[in-house]
Amino acid sequence: MMENIKADFRRKQEIFRLDGASVSMLRIVMADGSSANIIYRWMRWCANHNLGLLAYFFQWLNKFMNGCVIGSGAEFGPGFVIMHPVGIVINSKVKGGSNITLESGVVIGDEKGKSPRLGSELFVGAGAKIIGDLDVADQVKVGANAVLTKSAEEGATMLGIPAKAYRRKSAEMEQ
Repeated sequence: MMENIKADFRRKQEIFRLDGASVSMLRIVMADGSSANIIYRWMRWCANHNLGLLAYFFQWLNKFMNGCVIGSGAEFGPGFVIMHPVGIVINSKVKGGSNITLESGVVIGDEKGKSPRLGSELFVGAGAKIIGDLDVADQVKVGANAVLTKSAEEGATMLGIPAKAYRRKSAEMEQ
């Protein structure tokens, strides 16, 4: 668990650095969303060790401290970053790879008992929704307020409602 928390914070520090801000690890630990990451990792540890009641406590704590609800069965690899936790809702059946970054208001949810499967190296913008039985491949970016209801191919930038892949060269939405 501690290795995942360290990886989460190293990834968050890298994101800040890529944005031009060289910040200390102390600043990362104190940043918005970091407590949500820590509580999520504790919740998963408890769930993995058959401590369901304690896992539920951490889920409740995250809801009231950070304004986000992450199901105790939701799994994310190392480098999971919550930039701003308020309004984030993630279904318990969601499975995600490494280096996934979420902004505020993201919903990753179930439809008819099926939840999304997320690859690695993903960015999900503020207010975006990823719903249902779909696959989001590696290196996908989901734009702010996009609603993704169909699978996204590797390297795609998904924009709009419903979300469609955006091609940079032609500056048009794919059909």
